[in-house]
Amino acid sequence: MEETAPPPPASRSRSSPLAAVQKAKQNLALGSKWGELNGAMGDLGTYIPIVLAITLAKNLDLGTTLIFTGVYNFVTGAIYGVPMPVQPMKSIAAVAISNPAFEVPEVMAAGICTGGILFVLGATGLMRLAYRLIPIAVVRGIQLAQGLSFAMTAVKYIRELQSFGKSKAAGERPWLGLDGLILALVCAGFIMIVNGAGAGVESPAGEGGGEIDCEMDGGDRTDEADKWGRWRAAIASLPSAFIVFLLGVVLAFVRGPGAVKGFRIGPSPISVVKISKDSWKEGFIKGTIPQLPLSILNSVIAVCKLSTDLFPDKDVSATSVSITVGLMNLIGCWFGAMPSCHGAGGLAGQYKFGGRTGGCVAMLGVAKLVLGLVLGSSLVRILDQFPVGVLGVLLLFAGIELAMCSRDMNSKEESFVMLICAAVSLVGSSAALGFLCGMVVYLLVRMRRVGRGQSWSSLWFSSNT
Repeated sequence: MEETAPPPPASRSRSSPLAAVQKAKQNLALGSKWGELNGAMGDLGTYIPIVLAITLAKNLDLGTTLIFTGVYNFVTGAIYGVPMPVQPMKSIAAVAISNPAFEVPEVMAAGICTGGILFVLGATGLMRLAYRLIPIAVVRGIQLAQGLSFAMTAVKYIRELQSFGKSKAAGERPWLGLDGLILALVCAGFIMIVNGAGAGVESPAGEGGGEIDCEMDGGDRTDEADKWGRWRAAIASLPSAFIVFLLGVVLAFVRGPGAVKGFRIGPSPISVVKISKDSWKEGFIKGTIPQLPLSILNSVIAVCKLSTDLFPDKDVSATSVSITVGLMNLIGCWFGAMPSCHGAGGLAGQYKFGGRTGGCVAMLGVAKLVLGLVLGSSLVRILDQFPVGVLGVLLLFAGIELAMCSRDMNSKEESFVMLICAAVSLVGSSAALGFLCGMVVYLLVRMRRVGRGQSWSSLWFSSNT
C-alpha cells in the first residue's frame, strides 16, 4: 500500500496562516452582542482611575497609551478567544504616583525590564513549571486578596471624593450631586437588579421560575406568570454596566462642559522615550522588583487558573500569557505607553457582566484605538470629570466576582492556606509576601501527611490536579 506523500512546504506555509486567520475569526466571533458589549465595561473601574491618576501626576501621554492598549486588547482577544483584559501595572503606577522623582522614563524602564523578564520566563518554559508547582490554594488566596482589595478600594471611591493626581481622598462624598453618594448607590442597585449575584446575564428560566408555577396554578396564574417572566427576561437582557458607564459619560460632559472646547482632533505625536542610565537603575529597583511578583502571580498564574475555570475549552497557557505580557511592554513602553499586563480581576469583571469571547475585548480595543487616534491626550479633560462614584461601582462588582472564585476550596486544609495567604497579602499590601507565607503554610500542613503511605511529590502535585 502506497503512503500518501506529505504536502510540499509551500502548501504547508499557505495553510498555516490560513488556519491562524480562521482561529482568530472564531475567537473574535461575538456570542450575545449586548452581553459582550456589557462585558467590555467590566474592567474600566480599574483601568480608568489608574491611567487617569498617572496621566495627571506624571503627564503620561494618554493618547499613546490608548492606541497601544487598544491594539493589545484586539490582538489578545484574537489569540485567546476569552475576554482577556489589558490593565496598567498597578505596582509601577503606585510608585510613580507616590514618588516625585519617578518620572515617565523610570516608568518605561520598569515596564521594559518587567516585560523582558516575563518574556524570558515564558520562552524558557520556567513559567509553565511555576504554574504546575504553585498549589491552587495559594493561587486562590492571591485571587481572594486581590478581589477584596479591589472591593475595598471601590468602597473608598464610592464613599470619598478622590484626587487621582495626588492619589488620596479629598473628603467625604456628598449625598446629592452629579457625583453624589445617591447616584452611586442607585447605579449599584440597578446592576444588582439586572445581574444579581451570578456571573453574566442570568437567564430567568435558569432560576427555576415561571414554567413550574404555570403548571401548578392553572390558567389565571399562567398569564400573570408569563407577563412576569417577560419582564424578567427584558430586565435580565439589559447591558447594565454599559448603561451605567454611558450615564457616567453623559454626566462627565454635564459636569465639565468646558472640556469639549479643549478637545484637539488628531493623535498624539509618538516618539521614542529617552531613558538614561540612572532611569534604568531607578526603574528596575523601585518599579520592576515590586511589580514582578504581582505580575507573575496575578497577571499570569491567576489569570490562567481563572481562564481554565471559566473557559475549560480554551487553551490559555502560562507560557503564552507570559510571552504576550512580555511583548506588550517590550514594544509599547519604548514609545511611552503605560506598562500593561493581564489581570484576574479584569477577567472576572468582564465575565461578570457578560463577556464570553475575544470579541468582547476586541470591541473595547477598537474603541480605545479610535479615541486615541481621534482625540489623543485631550481626552483626559473629560475623563477628569467622570463620576468617580460610578467607577467605584464597576470596580466593586469586578472585585467581588474575583473574590468569589475562591469558593471552590472544599477542604478545611485548603481554606486554611488560602485565608492565611489572603490575610497576609491584604495586611502587608504585598502579593509576594502573601505568596511566601502561603507556600510556607502549605508545606507545613503537608508535612503532617508524610509517612502515611504518600511521597512528597504525590502530596505536592495532588493539590494541583
